[in-house]
Amino acid sequence: MTNPTYDGLTQLGQHSTQPASPEEAMLERVPAPHQDTRYLVRFTAPEFTSLCPITGQPDFAHLVIDYVPKAWIVESKSLKLYLGSFRNHGAFHEACTLDIGRKLVALMEPLWLRIGGYWYPRGGMPIDVFWQTGAPPADVWLPDQGVPSYRGRG
Repeated sequence: MTNPTYDGLTQLGQHSTQPASPEEAMLERVPAPHQDTRYLVRFTAPEFTSLCPITGQPDFAHLVIDYVPKAWIVESKSLKLYLGSFRNHGAFHEACTLDIGRKLVALMEPLWLRIGGYWYPRGGMPIDVFWQTGAPPADVWLPDQGVPSYRGRG
């Protein structure tokens, strides 16, 4: 890369293999553009996959991550690889959702972050997990996450 701001990135623009686990995955950050302006960044992962830690069966979720940057933004390729690293990782829905949110907060130290984990039903029951760092900034447009509540045939 020609911009020295991005010299420390190890995955963007490089051949990268899928990490085997979230512990092996490396999230990377870059300076936030327009640090003098509050704005919302949204990542949507409609095909998130992990494993049940007891049965080993696959679990699927639609994740929506919203955050208001401060000094840093997450580099999107590293986030994609990090989220993909859960594919063979055994953890309950609550652990996956909060671990992702907390790791992003530790990496970026955003003004605000929320994550919605909309988990598809297993055993006839969907589990949705929501977490945020506090009240959202009042001067930021915060759209609905756009994922309808699960409705079976009822």
